[in-house]
Amino acid sequence: MDFTRRLTRGQLIALDCAAGWVVALVAMTSAADAPVPLWGKAVFALGLGAPLAVRRLWPVGVFVVVLAVALAAGFSGVVSGAYVAPAYALYMVALSRSGRAPTTAIAVVTVVAVLALAVAGAPVGWARGAGDVVLGIAALGGSWTVGRAVRERRIYAARAAERLVTEERLRIARELHDVVAHSMGLIAVKAGVANHVMRTRPEEAHDALKVIETASRDALTEMRHLLGVLRTEPPDLRPVPELGELAERARLAGVRVELAASGLEGLPDGVRLAVHRIVQEALTNVVKHAAPARCTVTVAADGARARVEVTDDGPGHGVLPQKGDHQGHGLVGMRERVMMYGGAFSAGPRPEGGFRVAATIPYA
Repeated sequence: MDFTRRLTRGQLIALDCAAGWVVALVAMTSAADAPVPLWGKAVFALGLGAPLAVRRLWPVGVFVVVLAVALAAGFSGVVSGAYVAPAYALYMVALSRSGRAPTTAIAVVTVVAVLALAVAGAPVGWARGAGDVVLGIAALGGSWTVGRAVRERRIYAARAAERLVTEERLRIARELHDVVAHSMGLIAVKAGVANHVMRTRPEEAHDALKVIETASRDALTEMRHLLGVLRTEPPDLRPVPELGELAERARLAGVRVELAASGLEGLPDGVRLAVHRIVQEALTNVVKHAAPARCTVTVAADGARARVEVTDDGPGHGVLPQKGDHQGHGLVGMRERVMMYGGAFSAGPRPEGGFRVAATIPYA
């Protein structure tokens, strides 16, 4: 059996059957001097052990049955240590049943019972019955406390997994937005140019169609990459085009781009992807809202922070979201990427004209 993987439900039930068999066997061999016939011991032993095999199917019912048999066996003196079986059944009740319970108070009572047993030592004579009761309380309380602790841990792990899935969905949504918005924005601009000059300047229309062909092929490549990432584990959302290719695309759309990048070799993959997507979205906004214009892209990393600045001398309007519309998702995505690393982000018109996007991402 491979214990590195999680056991199936059938295997767990098989283990419960084995545990029930052990409990029944121990019950048969304990309290040998009790004035009870062998068949009586067998009834108590089966009552304690057999129900444990189905404790995962009916946890509450099994606990009630086993507890009743354990009380009868304990008070009659037929079986010593009968509290082990109901404690084993109570663990599954605590693990599977919802609802609020005074788990902290139960844990305190359990600790007090254990300390009392440790101080008093092994009871003898008339105190043996009281000692068995205290020991039973300690066993039941400990079983309930451990079961509840495991249940809370599993709930926390499930919520953490759900949160990771949600974050991954948002990250993929940002990737899809960046790819689609950048490529479709470029295609829309060049399609408008081609339609405008088709009759008068066919050579410019031909150039615009070449840009549309290149942008659409690149978009399909990135889309296939993202769809392939969804089938891999762990995800690897590395950018396909480099910064130079993004600048070249913007130049084909009529934006005069000056790119300066330094210190990017040691960037972590996540920061490198964030820088890439910020530059991509900023250039997309320049193409959509400011072309033809001059744009300066500066990316620098010094081992502690990565700084991105994209400025243009265009009109400087139409990028920020207006009240009641659905624009500005690109700026929201850029801000989310930067905030994820605890960095600083700003975007807005420049006093001298144009628009500026600036981001600082710490990564040391």
